[in-house]
Amino acid sequence: MTSSKWDTVVVPFPFTERAGSKRRPALVLSRQGFNDEGHTLLAMITTSRQHEWPGDTDIGDLESAGLGVECFVRLKVFTVDNRLILRRLGVLAPSDRRNVDHALTDMLR
Repeated sequence: MTSSKWDTVVVPFPFTERAGSKRRPALVLSRQGFNDEGHTLLAMITTSRQHEWPGDTDIGDLESAGLGVECFVRLKVFTVDNRLILRRLGVLAPSDRRNVDHALTDMLR
């Protein structure tokens, strides 16, 4: 499945601290031209605030994003084969896009 930048999607999210994966929401960070090549760059979406991470960004418009509970974007970034994207949930609202874009820019400086 090919997605667009700022889509929220469901993928089998990899764990760095243990083997395996779980189906979780993620945010598409890469542009269509990159995604059309068969892979997509994603960031984690989570509800767990147990351990803060640089760049954690709240999602204000949960309805637009297709998310049912309060959550945030965690900039644990990874690439997946487009065939692993299970479905599209929604799209990040413009105000949430700006916040994530700002956090990502700060992280990469």
